[in-house]
Amino acid sequence: MTCSPVLIIFMRAPFLGRVKKRLAAGIGQIEARNFYLKTSTDLIKKVSSSPFWTTILCVTPDAASLKGRFWKRIPVRLPQGPGNLGQRMERVSLKFPNNPVLIIGSDIPDISNRIIKNAFKAVRRHDLVFGPSPDGGYWLVGARAGLLVRGLFDNVRWSTAFALSDTLNNIGMKKVVFVDTLNDIDSVEDFVRWST
Repeated sequence: MTCSPVLIIFMRAPFLGRVKKRLAAGIGQIEARNFYLKTSTDLIKKVSSSPFWTTILCVTPDAASLKGRFWKRIPVRLPQGPGNLGQRMERVSLKFPNNPVLIIGSDIPDISNRIIKNAFKAVRRHDLVFGPSPDGGYWLVGARAGLLVRGLFDNVRWSTAFALSDTLNNIGMKKVVFVDTLNDIDSVEDFVRWST
């Protein structure tokens, strides 16, 4: 019996001044919030319509996962809980120990349903899958089974050019595959690179 695939979207409730802080430093808080709200809403529409996987939102702050008014299209929401990004991604992945699991961010304008479908296909034949981003990080990480991410995110320098290489240092003997390189928009530089 196979367990059904799970797509987890890491979200931040789009409160003014709380989202896209690095981007806001260059374009202003209101524009950064508007960009985030539009991008995340579009992303959910693109990737949540497939019958081949279940889409779950993993939300911060935790209270927004319970009563947030945003993204009503997705009924299943989980709180991210405490800890750094790696601790939060590991914790939610381990909730689905035997399922194929993909985790993506909510700020990837060029994502498509096809790309997610291809990533799930790729992870059937490999232990781990990554979607690299040009800044040295990654916009997608996934595993053939959620339990395979245990320890994967230890000692990763998040929000740096070393995030992907640090994560790859933790893979051990696991088989890895890479899918499309896409931009995740964290800073003004990312925004300019993507929009030109």
